[in-house]
Amino acid sequence: MATGRTRVVVVVMTVLSTAPLAWAQLSYSRGQTVSPGYEGWEEDADGSRYFLFGYMNKNWLEELDVAIGSENFLSPGPADLGQPTHFLPRRNRFVFRVRVPAGFSDTDEMVWTLATRGVTKRAYATLRQDYFVDDLVKASEQGAIGAGTSDPLIRANKAPELRLDGNSERNIRVGESLELVAWASDDGVPAPRDRRRTRSFNRTSQGELPGASSNPAWTPPRQATVGSSTGLRVSWYVYRGSGDVVFDPEQNKVWEDTRTGANSPWAPRWHAPPVPADGKFVVAATFDKSGTYVLRCLASDGALGTDRDLTVVVSP
Repeated sequence: MATGRTRVVVVVMTVLSTAPLAWAQLSYSRGQTVSPGYEGWEEDADGSRYFLFGYMNKNWLEELDVAIGSENFLSPGPADLGQPTHFLPRRNRFVFRVRVPAGFSDTDEMVWTLATRGVTKRAYATLRQDYFVDDLVKASEQGAIGAGTSDPLIRANKAPELRLDGNSERNIRVGESLELVAWASDDGVPAPRDRRRTRSFNRTSQGELPGASSNPAWTPPRQATVGSSTGLRVSWYVYRGSGDVVFDPEQNKVWEDTRTGANSPWAPRWHAPPVPADGKFVVAATFDKSGTYVLRCLASDGALGTDRDLTVVVSP
């Protein structure tokens, strides 16, 4: 009997000791590919239907650029249907949507083809009923609520309202500062969730530390998707364009950076900056390289988002 117990312990120890190494091999800073993703389809109040797309950049640091063309296109239809050409790190959900062509059936497909580092990957969009997406699905996937969570308040949630000042196209020179002004408001649903608060870590009367739920930074995931901070937040980022753009003040990340200390709504202990009393968000952008850029402004309440684009032509 003693020999049997020894063998069991050895096997368990071997599995536990190798598991962290296997997971570590799945994390890369750079050098990896981007996979396009089909998120599902939605229907507007007027009956119009749209395919929703996102992507997964396997890198934690590297941002890739893929121009519209043979390595970045959708079909059927024009190659350019509004997809990004600048790919931020890691998981980016519900990035853009494409109107479903007239006459599409649930057996037809729209395909987004994306090639990075010589590897071609495709996302296949269909109107199958199990791919239908509503606002509750979006809220769950974004991490604002747990899977299957629903109540009258969250069902009534509306996406933030957002508008930009000025023309939709701007001209500026390299190194000059461009002022970006956005106006945003929200209905307050879901209520802001302060992830900074922690409970005491004193030992219990039984001499044991409290469970992981005592500190959100140490809490294992309790839902299928990563949790997100809630409450209105506004952020600018590069949607198209291959140069470096510096935003002042620094913008919170719009991709799922789950590392503690990251300026990301998905990071433990992150909290959104205060919302200006008048709802006016002012940001300065500086470009280090000439070219045509599309900057996207995203207003999100953690569950739903509204975006607006601004084209910037940067000359030397």
